[in-house]
Amino acid sequence: MYLENMGIIKETRIKKGLTQQQLADETGMTLRTIQRIENSEVKPSLNSLTAISKVLETDFSEFSQKTEAKPYEFNFTLKITDMNQFLNDLKILVKNHWKVIALVIAIIWLISSYTDIKAGIMDGWNGK
Repeated sequence: MYLENMGIIKETRIKKGLTQQQLADETGMTLRTIQRIENSEVKPSLNSLTAISKVLETDFSEFSQKTEAKPYEFNFTLKITDMNQFLNDLKILVKNHWKVIALVIAIIWLISSYTDIKAGIMDGWNGK
């Protein structure tokens, strides 16, 4: 669970008439920690959120979002500002490493075709 917008903590604190220092003192956290949480520089732990919500007499669960774990999610961003430079770099890469690229492609093909290759060998062995 996390708060998408930590500004809700600041808004609630101001509505309650508390300063950051007062909130820090009452929660047992440092002033800098409260500042970093309110500015979304850090994500507070569940214990920190619980302490803050007790002091502010509110339940942040209505503002929070549950995250679903995605164990095998990869994010890859490629920013191409000059297509010609990208193509030139790609040509150089292929020119300098074509043997490795061919080997990787061959290994991928062998792995993906394993059952077909095995079936062909077995058919040949059995005389079919």
